[in-house]
Amino acid sequence: MGNFGIWVLTICLIFQSGYGFYLPGSYPHKYAVGDYLSVKVNSLTSIDTEMPFSYYSLPFCKPAEGVKDSAENLGELLMGDRIENSPYRFKMYTNETEIFLCQTDKVSGDDFKLLKKRIDEMYQVNLILDNLPAIRYTRKEGFMLRWTGYPVGVKFQDVYYVFNHLKFKVLVHKYEENVARVMGTGDAAEVIPTIGNGGSDVPGYMVVGFEVVPCSVLHNGNSLKNLKMFDKYPSPIKCESTTVSMPIKEGEPIAFTYEVAFEESDIKWPSRWDAYLKMEGSKVHWFSILNSLMVITFLAGIVLVIFLRTVRRDLTRYEELDKEAQAQMNEELSGWKLVVGDVFRAPSNPALLCIMVGDGVQILGMAVVTILFAALGFMSPASRGTLISGMLFFYLILGIAAGYVAVRLWRTIGCGDPKGWASVAWKAACFFPGIAFLILTTLNFLLWGSHSTGAIPFSLFVILLLLWFCISVPLTLVGGYFGAKAPHIEYPVRTNQIPREIPAQKYPSWLLVLGAGTLPFGTLFIELFFIMSSIWMGRVYYVFGFLFIVLVLLVVVCAEVSLVLTYMHLCVEDWKWWWKSFFASGSVAIYIFLYSINYLIFDLKSLSGPVSATLYLGYSLFMVLAIMFATGTIGFLSSFWFVHYLFSSVKLD
Repeated sequence: MGNFGIWVLTICLIFQSGYGFYLPGSYPHKYAVGDYLSVKVNSLTSIDTEMPFSYYSLPFCKPAEGVKDSAENLGELLMGDRIENSPYRFKMYTNETEIFLCQTDKVSGDDFKLLKKRIDEMYQVNLILDNLPAIRYTRKEGFMLRWTGYPVGVKFQDVYYVFNHLKFKVLVHKYEENVARVMGTGDAAEVIPTIGNGGSDVPGYMVVGFEVVPCSVLHNGNSLKNLKMFDKYPSPIKCESTTVSMPIKEGEPIAFTYEVAFEESDIKWPSRWDAYLKMEGSKVHWFSILNSLMVITFLAGIVLVIFLRTVRRDLTRYEELDKEAQAQMNEELSGWKLVVGDVFRAPSNPALLCIMVGDGVQILGMAVVTILFAALGFMSPASRGTLISGMLFFYLILGIAAGYVAVRLWRTIGCGDPKGWASVAWKAACFFPGIAFLILTTLNFLLWGSHSTGAIPFSLFVILLLLWFCISVPLTLVGGYFGAKAPHIEYPVRTNQIPREIPAQKYPSWLLVLGAGTLPFGTLFIELFFIMSSIWMGRVYYVFGFLFIVLVLLVVVCAEVSLVLTYMHLCVEDWKWWWKSFFASGSVAIYIFLYSINYLIFDLKSLSGPVSATLYLGYSLFMVLAIMFATGTIGFLSSFWFVHYLFSSVKLD
């Protein structure tokens, strides 16, 4: 009955998270009519190159007060976001047209080449108002398509045109005091700007939508000479998104203008992110996930039934016999009972196994906690970078678990001998982070060479190293110390002095191990498409509730696959199960890597240049290694528990 309650709770959690129960990132900001709204700019992005660049790397207008970085968190910097102020500014609920922004200097040869290159690579400009990214609607074959951001320019009949006039539409909703009170979660409840009785007559508004239409308009150079920023443009501007008329020419300046219209909307503050989250393909998403849930649950049921029947039958048959018959049966033992004296023989490279299992526990713990927090709405898409920051934080803290598990397993394999525990804990603290550091540093040099904002700045590099050596390593050593003090797991049977010979097998055992990865991959692969699209196509990923269920199913399937394989190996008298149980479920990583190569070839067809492809494969390799450690650990720990349970249930000595 208790299990039923847990399932009901889980399903409630999914529906909560599926139907937009997320904290919208911050509390509602009330603007009075005429208050200034400032637009910010994020990095220029492209799904062609996957390399973000600073907005001001192109000849755009700069704000009069100079370019300033907005407050950022660690996650934003790691994601390659660089949010800066921009010259665009609006007055709340004040429609303005034909506002002159600036005229750039004459376009130099280098800038001309760079603009053409960025237009060819389909770079998008990303603007942000009150934490909402600018959204653009286009019509294609009768369908409305949504995009975040707008292109730098367009190429038409071998001429390059720049979008130099922006038509903004800001959707606003009347400020409701009770919304502010309700939305104040945690610390924010203290700082909500509630209005005193005297000022409650002043109507306030909240920003609930931000749309942009880019246009290419030819400006008259002579009439701009005496205009200052935010002056009225002398003649009316016709903004039609279907026509382009401002070609980029070397040695000629570009003038930028904009207009803004405010519109009152029914969209309430908590649901202002819905427009971004209702990206195309959500129905496929729900259907495909439910489909994979059913298949996997069915599969899990079958595996469990086979297991309980086979193992139980073996055990009950053995226990029903009287003493004499048991003694006789011991002489005619077959299958897994024959390897009783070898099943707990130490594996080859025991230290490496302990280190990988310790790191796997750390990665798995980080994934579970992060996704759970995201599913409960603590890491909404509105608060940029919190997901990465959260993952980093949980990874550092879970160093304790990595040290504890690695050292306790090391002592168990060494039959209680704690010698060398500090070395195992130290290696566990450095093994996976070391590999990650190597991959990311190599990729970082590529990004530095391209002057991309995706490159981690040197100062951040130092911070990450300090976090690693001042928090993660000490915590892992502390965990190792507790692991060395904890009692080791006693084996239920003695190990023989001389190892038993393993009979020749019909099939090579590595074939089974490789094939086993297909089942966990089946659980993952549909969700994988959405996650890949979120990382590489710039779409917002938000169904963390479903992701949490997929993760739980993945854990169950990895455990079952590894158990079945270990049992099969023991039945054919192969007692070398330690590494095989790790790679049986860990081999899912191979399929994920193959899938990411398939995604590169068929979905990211437009990815241009060797640098972009190297970046993509480098990040994929990093992700796949983390998955291998986590899934391998699930398989190994479940097999270890199973073998221990199996041989402690039946007394063969």
